[in-house]
Amino acid sequence: MCIAILTTAHPDYPFILLNNRDEYLHRPTAEATWWPSPDSQVLGGYDLHRPVHGTWLGVTRQGRIAVLTNYREEDQTIVEGARSRGLIPNAWLKSDPEKKESTEAFAKRMIEEGVEGVGGFSLCYGFIGHVVKGVEEGGEAKGLAIVSNRTPSTDGMIHLLQKPGETHALSNAAYGDRTWPKVINGESWTAAAIASSVAAKESRDQLVERLLAILATDTMPRQKENEEWDMYLNQLRHSIFVPAIGRDHLEEHKMPAHEVGDVVKQKAADATSGCYGTQKNIVIMCDKEGKVYYLERTLYDEDARPIGKGEGDREFEFVVEGW
Repeated sequence: MCIAILTTAHPDYPFILLNNRDEYLHRPTAEATWWPSPDSQVLGGYDLHRPVHGTWLGVTRQGRIAVLTNYREEDQTIVEGARSRGLIPNAWLKSDPEKKESTEAFAKRMIEEGVEGVGGFSLCYGFIGHVVKGVEEGGEAKGLAIVSNRTPSTDGMIHLLQKPGETHALSNAAYGDRTWPKVINGESWTAAAIASSVAAKESRDQLVERLLAILATDTMPRQKENEEWDMYLNQLRHSIFVPAIGRDHLEEHKMPAHEVGDVVKQKAADATSGCYGTQKNIVIMCDKEGKVYYLERTLYDEDARPIGKGEGDREFEFVVEGW
């Protein structure tokens, strides 16, 4: 139940993206890094469970940005062997920088190639420069685009961040679904945090701490006695931060101790079961000069053990090429 919050509300950082990756904590995920050649222009983490190494979020040296959220379609079945949803942001991020493919051309390519059987998704993508420069220069900015498995044609594309003061969130429902408390709260809390930070004339690091606090806000109702697990999972829509849930379900997968004194570890049966929760917090921001700051905070190690606050942080800074 991931969330992405995007805003143009800060006068010094006209582009800010907040993201929580919620996933099974035993699912292996590469830490944020510059990707290996031939895709060395891409910065982000990626999935290690499936060999295609799809991602949910990334940015490039040329300022391409993409963030993906999944959702379930009640009347749609995910087809075995269909393209991984993680390859959809990959397709945008890995585009040849020399070809300068537009957001409209990419949407047309995705629609023509088809997304049948991949499941529900929303991809928010585009160029950071289109947001920042458009906001700064005034007039009608291109902003970012949203394309989904429901987008019938490029005429149906949604555009965000076209003017100052916008704040939008998307989670694991179709974009525009306002029934999710975490989406509503994410937008209002982010706008309020930025306003308070600006009023207090805070530094970038102080602003980042405020934004991380939003991503760490836990309003998840606790499971009631005799509440069915599948019913309880519906509560995920309430909380921006998802605490580790399902640890009790790991008991049956404990590894046996062979000798006295052995540590008995809780271990999921596979990478897509067992304990679930917010695995990573990410903050990306860009200033008026095209300088991008990227922070990834990893909260659990590969054995689903909590990492000390800040000990799993990775920070990157670069200036968008050709700014």
